[in-house]
Amino acid sequence: MRTDSAPGARALLITGTVGAGKTSVADAAGDLLTGSGVPNAVIDMDWLRRSWPAPADDRFNALLLRNLRCVAGNYLDAGVTRLVLAGVVEDAEDRRQCEKALGVGLSVCRLQVELPVVRQRLCRRHADEPEALRWHLDRSGELDGILDRARVEDFTLDATHHRVDEAAAAVLEAAGWR
Repeated sequence: MRTDSAPGARALLITGTVGAGKTSVADAAGDLLTGSGVPNAVIDMDWLRRSWPAPADDRFNALLLRNLRCVAGNYLDAGVTRLVLAGVVEDAEDRRQCEKALGVGLSVCRLQVELPVVRQRLCRRHADEPEALRWHLDRSGELDGILDRARVEDFTLDATHHRVDEAAAAVLEAAGWR
């Protein structure tokens, strides 16, 4: 764990299946922290792994952890005390590696959203992208099952019927950050 910057810094990963609202809720949580005067940064883990070509032996690109280590370190060195992440960790080892890369304590919140609602969201999001839509629809159920079995979260929020700002407030409350 880092001890040289941002004393008391913590991280919160918002995870869930594709279409659950991870990025939207993380962004809104960052806004709530900012409104409360809490030094924070929001990190979308998908952007940290996005590159082409991805390593052939790593379905979701190990570059993520290297980038996460650098980005989180820069934010912490700048005085950020709360890191809010949106992304997926599929098992306990992924969680451990993520926490190690962050260098601060990590809490994980799983957003759960009923799959019919997730599928509606994905259909809107990928309306003009038939291949991407098929992939995301298939992945939503697959990933939901993986997360059910893995149980990497510290707490869960059923966000099926919450507005984004409500879900963000509930996540921060459950994390003990409000």
